[in-house]
Amino acid sequence: MALHSKTPLLFSRINIATRRQGLCRSLSTVTNNTARTKIQDGYYDQEHQELQRSLIKLIETEINPFVDEWETAGQWPGHRIFKLLGQAGFLGINKPTEYGGLNLDYKYHAAYLEALGHIRAGGVSLGIGVQTDVATPALSRFGNDYIKREFLAPAISGDVVACLGVSEPGAGSDVAGLQTTARQQGDDLIINGQKLWITNACQADWICLLANTSIGPPHRNKSLICVPMKTPGVNVARKLDKLGMRSSDTGHIFFDEVRVPAKNIVGEEGMGFIYQMKQFQEERLAMALGTLVPLKTIMEETINYTRERKAFGQPLLNNQYIHFRLAELETELECLRSLIYRAADLLVAGQDVTKLASMCKLKSGRLARVFTDSLLQFWGGMGFTNEVLVSRLYRDLRLFSIGGGADEVMLGVICKYMNTLPHVPVKKVK
Repeated sequence: MALHSKTPLLFSRINIATRRQGLCRSLSTVTNNTARTKIQDGYYDQEHQELQRSLIKLIETEINPFVDEWETAGQWPGHRIFKLLGQAGFLGINKPTEYGGLNLDYKYHAAYLEALGHIRAGGVSLGIGVQTDVATPALSRFGNDYIKREFLAPAISGDVVACLGVSEPGAGSDVAGLQTTARQQGDDLIINGQKLWITNACQADWICLLANTSIGPPHRNKSLICVPMKTPGVNVARKLDKLGMRSSDTGHIFFDEVRVPAKNIVGEEGMGFIYQMKQFQEERLAMALGTLVPLKTIMEETINYTRERKAFGQPLLNNQYIHFRLAELETELECLRSLIYRAADLLVAGQDVTKLASMCKLKSGRLARVFTDSLLQFWGGMGFTNEVLVSRLYRDLRLFSIGGGADEVMLGVICKYMNTLPHVPVKKVK
């Protein structure tokens, strides 16, 4: 399948200074024909909205026409889509300019993440989000020049596909309990272990891997390591058959005596757990932002369907239970939106948003479950087919209460900040 050659190059036509000061004013002619696309008013200013319109235009021409095909195939063409996104400047919005990014504040990045929700398959937006908000934030924040030039810069330009390796068969939510090791041997690290549920695993060029690099306290003995996927000993054993996110390739990866330079460690050795906890906050806020447009879209499609669909001589929408339930769900969605925007603003201001990001992740995952289940019911038999978006999102968005930290983990984080967790006394060893 050939992708269209005429893609809106949002940032490639202007210099860095223009990007950082009114980045999109000169691009109104590029995006005027997408003015019909609905943009959330009241939070984003003109520059943010122009960014969103340009991304939505790319989505409508290069992604959405093919998502059904990718869902059936069980994989989206990451390298081709990332190249388009990289050329347009979308993969490094809040990354350093020295490595191809735009160094804009998080609000621009939030606008990008929300606009990704216009993709009509969660697996594709998930794979894209892994590149910008899961595998690379720690490199951008803590990596040295070598790490940034070797791994971050190609991810920003769209020349490679990246993934993150944290979860294991026996250590999903319990990150401290992971068993993968990386022992020092001269100037190299020798990695052994496995990673499971890894998004982009089957087409990734490198993985940001969390492994034990020493013996010691579990929160101080781990490091993040960049590992090229073609390194001898790296084996993607299988692609998982999943309930949802069908177009996203999710794999089980084994590492058998994998040798990489010790200089591939991100930041300081032993700080990987701390780095990953910080990286999780951007991932969780990104997931929450990613629910806003899909939920709004299926709300609008459900309203249209129930207005046209007649039963017992009148439109379904005339049923009081239905239009009242839609009003309740719309209210919940707007409450979630306000919480997410507040967290984004505080992140821009440099504040710790761990508690709020956890709340956003928790609320978005739970609301997505209730939202899609309620709306699917109003579609009746059509809702039980794969011919409508609501059924796809019913499957796709179920992940949001599991991936990136399960609901129960989010509750634990929130309780920690509320100081309501029980204090377990430490047993003294005699």
